Formats: sequence, structure tokens, C-alpha cells
Amino acid sequence: MNNEIFVNDLIQWQLDEGNNLLIERVVWIDEEYTLAFVIDIYADKGFPYPRSINDIKEGLKQEEAFKLEVDPWVKIIQEDSLSEKEKEIRDNAWQIILPLISKEPDIYYRHLRGNLVQEVITEYNQGRQDNKLVAITVYKYLRKFWQRGKVKNALLPDYVNSGGKGKRRKAGSQKRGRPRKYKHDPEIGEGINITEQDRQIFRIAINKFYRNQKQNSLMTVYKLMIKNYYAEEFHYNENNVKFSVLIPPEKQPTFTQFRYWYETENSNLEKTITARRGAKRFALEHRAILGTSKQETIGPGSRYQIDATVADVYLVSQYNRDWIIGRPVIYVIIDVFSRMIVGVYVGLEGPSWLGAMMALSNVASDKVLFCQEYGLTITEEQWPCHHIPESILGDRGELAGMTVETMIPNLFIRIENAAPYRADWKGLVERHFKVIHEQVKPFLPGFVDKDFRQRGARDYRLDARLDINQFTEIILELIFYHNAHELKTYNRDEEMIADDVPPIPLELWKWGIMKRSGKLRTINEDIVKLNLMPSAQARITERGIRFKSMYYTCEKAINEMWFEKARSQMLSKSEKSLSISYDPRKMDFIYLRSPDGRDFEKCFLLDPDERYTHKTIYEVEYLLAYEDLQKRKREGEQLQNEVDLMAKIESIASRAQQETEKYQDKSESNKQKNSGIREHRAQEKAQRREVEAFELKSDNKPSSPQKIEKSKPESKQSHSSNSSQPNHLDLLAQKRQERKRGK
Repeated sequence: MNNEIFVNDLIQWQLDEGNNLLIERVVWIDEEYTLAFVIDIYADKGFPYPRSINDIKEGLKQEEAFKLEVDPWVKIIQEDSLSEKEKEIRDNAWQIILPLISKEPDIYYRHLRGNLVQEVITEYNQGRQDNKLVAITVYKYLRKFWQRGKVKNALLPDYVNSGGKGKRRKAGSQKRGRPRKYKHDPEIGEGINITEQDRQIFRIAINKFYRNQKQNSLMTVYKLMIKNYYAEEFHYNENNVKFSVLIPPEKQPTFTQFRYWYETENSNLEKTITARRGAKRFALEHRAILGTSKQETIGPGSRYQIDATVADVYLVSQYNRDWIIGRPVIYVIIDVFSRMIVGVYVGLEGPSWLGAMMALSNVASDKVLFCQEYGLTITEEQWPCHHIPESILGDRGELAGMTVETMIPNLFIRIENAAPYRADWKGLVERHFKVIHEQVKPFLPGFVDKDFRQRGARDYRLDARLDINQFTEIILELIFYHNAHELKTYNRDEEMIADDVPPIPLELWKWGIMKRSGKLRTINEDIVKLNLMPSAQARITERGIRFKSMYYTCEKAINEMWFEKARSQMLSKSEKSLSISYDPRKMDFIYLRSPDGRDFEKCFLLDPDERYTHKTIYEVEYLLAYEDLQKRKREGEQLQNEVDLMAKIESIASRAQQETEKYQDKSESNKQKNSGIREHRAQEKAQRREVEAFELKSDNKPSSPQKIEKSKPESKQSHSSNSSQPNHLDLLAQKRQERKRGK
């Protein structure tokens, strides 16, 4: 099936021996699977042109052509990230071409296209006097739509390419930028374009006046630069002071030009801060802290149906077989045309958006690799489904939310929700669930029967033996059987009967691709997953990219020094805000979309927040809420402890006040009190030393009274010897008394 051709496939042709390449997008395939219309995705002019399916297949077989896996025009875009102007331009273009793109294949034929376009122009211009629509505009919109993947967002303006961000303009004779308000005044003038000579002066000024320990402001640096390098002449006064005579203002670079150059060229924040404040201060203060179901279905992919059910069987945990974990949820997605099961999810999520997200991502996944995860080996021919459809019919629950709305412009999938109480609109999937239950019931321990919960009935939960992976294996085997098994109720049309196509989903799928192809599209699996994941806003801080109290980092943030800039207050509020996608089941990673919407950056949880590793968003939110609750509970107790501490301190201070007033000598003047501080400190220190001196306890006691008696004379002698030395405390006390008497 690798050489089968689908709508939206990119075919790269080698035109000659050189490097000339042609990349064509398949925009339409006829029902007989013989003719396709393709378009050069980079052509400035032209329209889709026909190619034989056999020619394309032969080119792929002979390796003259190759299928491209990466679509250069794929964009990952969130609606809330678009400006109102961008939405207005896109929606206006969409309304113009909407009547045309549905008229396939007429719109691809030159002799029919002109009349179709003219009808749209006539209807649009009816009653208009200004801003009338012309044919060249319609053709531009159509070409853009076809070249960029046949999705609504292909019509967005290419603002990402506007302005030449990061590119230096060539200076000409005409002054660039906004004209000065008073440019006609000769004292102000029109201004100048910055030349390479000016930029060289800017570099010298920054290195000389800005990157030093004086920490001059940028305005001060600008003035010093003008003074030193934009002077016509210099002169000295009588005190030998050097003065500069500046060139006329209209020939000087403005501070705005100087600041713009600095912000665009000086991206090495570490070098600048280190030069101004030193490496130690940078490391300390600025571094990063890191009807019938078959109606309107002409072939495979015209419509998929999705639904979920809770299986009638209880499972046990993979980690502890004694744990009964309840009944699993099964999501099944079926192609309406062929009855082929194209996607499945068996797990504990849902029925909810998370479960639907898993099943929808499985639609675009490689089924061979998917089955290998459960120890099953199949070939691609057994389950050749890895495409997205034109439309999906589901419940009004999970498919009616805001998350799924991003699928419409990004993946160009039409979402159809069944009306309330109209489960028959999704009859294919729901009938299939009944078949699954009937087939597995006789063999599965823990299966719930009709008499469950009736008085005296057996508790089937205690019979649970299967874990989630083993139950998934069973479901996959049932899918293999269904896809290769003849359907009892399938109304074949005349062409199917003529080709003797058996009513087997796999055969109907293959026949539909050959005869009724045109709706299946291939899109990178990661792009599908990214569009299915919830989105939110994160914030750049000095500690990392903050999302729900967790901190992340990525290679781009490190290379562009986001965290250093955040700590140095060099990011605006809008620059700090980031649009991210995340999988709520595992918060180890979040994903940043690139500005052009064609790539993403994977962010990793930082080490200090390893307590969030392998946790779901619900576990994280519960932990944070629990910690906040405990903190609030402790606030009253902590406040009480602080009040008690204050009372104790006040009591000690009050007692000290009373004792001081009781024993203080009132006759001493303030001067006398202050003059004796040094002597008083010496006395206090000596007394404190006696009190604070270490005296270690010992269990060794004298062996006999005689030894004690012998030691007594020595003690007297020692005392006598010590008494011959002057007592400094007594001398200090004597001096103090003498001063009091006025001696």
C-alpha cells in the first residue's frame, strides 16, 4: 500500500541530472482511480493539471519520484493565537472560494473554471461600489488553498514572512522608516540611513562606554558617542577643557536608531552584564534558575464514525493482580463506506475528550507498530489504515468542545455531531459494540451478566482476571476478524456487484481506494496529536517556563537566554507569555509551537520539580490544592505562635525595664554612664568567663582519704601563690570608686 496515491500526498520528481526538483500535491482523484489532478506547491502561477495514476505509480516504482513525509506547508495554529485581522482575511477568502472548491472536478478544468469564478465574482460584487472582487484575487486564493494542503488555514496571510525580521536592509538614497513630522524644518531635516560605518562606531561606543563598571545608561552612551565620533571639530577654552562642535542634527543618527541597532545585534546578554557588573554578579543575580450511515459517502474517508462504550467486564491491575480496577472504556472509529475499523482505544479514560483524543490519534498511526506494543505481529496489508477523513460523526459530548474545534481549520476535518436522542445516526459503531460483547462474553472471567446487582446474584467483579493489555489484545483480535470477515448486512451498489467485490471491510477498503478514492489524506502523526492535545498559556520566568506551578526548559530557551532575560527584566509581558500544548496524562513534557506553525519545541520538566514526574495534570492540581489547604490551616496556628512569641518578648523586656529602674544608680549622669562602657564590658566579660567556663564531669574519685589530706597543703600553697598576684577586678572597682569621689 506504500505506492497507493491519496489526496494531499506530496510527490517529489527529479527533473534532470541536476538538483532541479518538482514537488506536486495531489488535490483530487477520480472515482475510477485512474486520473489525478496535481499542483506545483511552489508555483507563483498556474493551476492544477492532470496526471495519470499509473504514471505516478510507475514513477514511484522506478524511483523517479518519491513521497514526501514532511509537508512544508503544514501549520500548527491555535485560533486564539491569531489576530482579528488575520481571521478576517482568512474567513473572507474562505467565503469567496467555498462555492468553488466543492465543485470538483469542474473547477480543475480550464474551460469550466472561468465561468465558475465569474459567477462567484458577480454574486460578490452585487450592490458594491468599492472593493470589488476581481478574478486574479479569486485565483490567488484558490492556488493558495490547493498548494498548502486544502485546509482553511492555508488562506491565512503570511505575516510571519513580513518585515524581514532579523534581516538587514540595504541602505539606498531614500530615507527608510517613518518620515519625521517636521522634516521640512532645516534644523531637523529628514535624517539618515544607518551605514556600515555608523554601525562600526556603534560597536566601538558600546564596548567603550557601555560594557564597563560605570554602568552608563544607553542614553548616556549615545550622548558620549555623539560627542566623540560625530563632531566636526574640537576646541579648548582658557582652562584647557576640550569641547566638541557637533555635525548638524539631520546628519546624526538618532537615539532610536542607536537603540534599535543595539537590541537587534547585541543578543549576548551574558557578555554585556558580565562586562558591566562582573561575572560574580551575573552568576548571582542574572543567570537562569533553571439517515443511513452510507449516505453521502462515495469512498473510504468520506466519513468516519466514533463512539465509546463501557465494556461489560471487570479488569485487574497490571501492577497488583489483587486490585480490581473496574470496567474499561472502548473507543472504536469505523469508516462508513467500507465498515473498516480504522482506529481504536481501550483504556480507563472516558467516555471523555481524552479517550476520544487517543482514538483519533490512533486513526493516523502506523497500525503495524501499534500492534507490536501488544505483542501482535501483522503486515500493513492486514490493517492499511493511517489516514484522516473528510468528516467525523460523533456524540455531542466530547466532539462538541472547544478543543476539537482546532481540528477544523488545522486538519480540515468536518465535525458532525449526532442530535440528542438520535443514537441511530451512529448505528454502525453501536451495533459493533453489541457484537463485541456477544463474542467475548463466553470466554472472559469477570464479565457482567444481566442479573448483576440482583439479590442473590453472583458478584462478577470477584471473577476479574484480565488486565488492560490482555483485554486490548482480545479487542485487536476481534478487529482483525471483523476487518477480514464478510458482513451480513451491506448493500453493494451495481459497480461493486459488477466487479464482484465481496462485502468484506478489507476488500471494500481496497476496492474503494482503487475506484472511489479521493477523501483519504495523510498527515504526520505528531501533527495530528499536537492538534488534539489541550492548549494553555505558560510564562517565562527566571526559574524556567512556568505552567501550573511546574517549571520546564527547552533547548531554544537556553540558546536564546530566555531565563536570564526574564530575571534581568528584559522581556515584555507579551514576550513572557507562551502558547503551549500538553498531554494531561503525563506532565513530564509540554510543547511550544513555532512562530510559523510548522514545528514544535519539546520542553522538559526541570530537576527541582521531579516530584511531578510521571504525574497527571489532575494529580498535580490535587497536590497543589492540598498543599494550599494545609498551608491555610496552619496560618491560624502560626499566627497564634507569633502572637505568643511577641508576648514572651514583651514580658522579658518589661522585666528587664523594672530591674534596671530598681537597681540603677540615679546619681550618675548620662556622660558618666557612657564613659564607663569599656570598663563595664571588661568586668562583665570576666564574670561571664567564670560562668561560661567548661567543667567536664568525671566519674573518677580519689582512691583514699589520705590522698585528699596530702593535697590540702598544696592547695594552700597554690592559693598563697595565687594571692600574691594582683586582682584586676578589685583594681577596676577601686578606680571606679576613686572617680566617684572626684580623685
